[in-house]
Amino acid sequence: MSVATGLAVAGNYYAQPLLPSIAAEMGISAATAGSVVTTAQLGYALGLLLIVPLGDLLERRRLIVIMTLLAAVGLLVTALASSMAGIYVGTALAGLFSVVAQVLVPLAATLAAPERRGKVVGTVMSGLLLGILLARTVAGGLAGLGGWRTVYWVGAAAMALIALVLARCLPRYQQSVGLSYPQLLRSVLGLFGEEPALRLRAFLGATVFAAFSVLWTSMAFLLAGPDYGYGEAAIGLFGLAGAAGALAANAVGRLADGGRGRQATLGGLLALLLSWGALWFAPQSLEALIVGVLVLDLAVQGVHVSNQGALYGIRPDARNRLTAAYMTSYFIGGASGSLASAAAFQQAGWAGVCVVGALVSAAALAAWCLVRLPGEAG
Repeated sequence: MSVATGLAVAGNYYAQPLLPSIAAEMGISAATAGSVVTTAQLGYALGLLLIVPLGDLLERRRLIVIMTLLAAVGLLVTALASSMAGIYVGTALAGLFSVVAQVLVPLAATLAAPERRGKVVGTVMSGLLLGILLARTVAGGLAGLGGWRTVYWVGAAAMALIALVLARCLPRYQQSVGLSYPQLLRSVLGLFGEEPALRLRAFLGATVFAAFSVLWTSMAFLLAGPDYGYGEAAIGLFGLAGAAGALAANAVGRLADGGRGRQATLGGLLALLLSWGALWFAPQSLEALIVGVLVLDLAVQGVHVSNQGALYGIRPDARNRLTAAYMTSYFIGGASGSLASAAAFQQAGWAGVCVVGALVSAAALAAWCLVRLPGEAG
């Protein structure tokens, strides 16, 4: 399940180190190229809202396998695209169905014993987070060997293969809540009104992932520009630095199991804000860039896992719908961050990117410090 979630979400991030190459081939600006990432994240957000709740209604193994195959089709469409329209269609389709990762995560939480749920969710999330971050490294390496389209050919084949593995290995599981599909969708929105913890955690998720996207959307342009002059393969290697963030998932999962999830959230939000201080010096210092990437990714993934651990404990009967509500907010934040990052880089360069990232991070920390939930101390 961990491998499957990583492969599923990786398709949304292959484009980030490839943006300069896509822009050059298609004759478009940096801001327009950045919209490819935004398209993937908006497709993902739509899938979270419309498809993930089906996990509370349909048999999950069949749903997971079908979604995985359709995500592979989206990657194939991108590989074959001869225009930006084709890239947008393939990217949106892959993003829409790569939300299979968010059906797998609550399934893992459901199958786990309550006292090990945090650790199990952390393990599956480690795969998801490694998929997000190593996607850049793999994409950069494959593009260096055979061009940016090679990345999507290989990604489509990997998704088709993992669909076959999931069909053989996953247990059948169905737990219907007795609602029709329209009622199910309405209940997702209703959860925002019923659960103050969801409102707060959804805002935190949106802002921290916006900060994550602010960094990673524009970093390829910084590294490909005059300050560094790196090619696709070298740019992709920075995903290895970011992959350290996946180490936070298991650690935070264990903290949540021990009742210290709130402290983990606060520490992550403080680290997120401080990371932009190092990133400010990235054009002059490779060391500052690497430190900033490491700290930011550790912070983002730590907050994300603590958010999910808190949400899965409040309504066991609605884990897929809680996931849909939270992750829709999360990826809307990511899409907004990508859009703001590309615009900031075009208008004000790397300094503009850092200012936007720091403001978003400060908003998340302020919300956490100002809002107190019933039953949560500290």
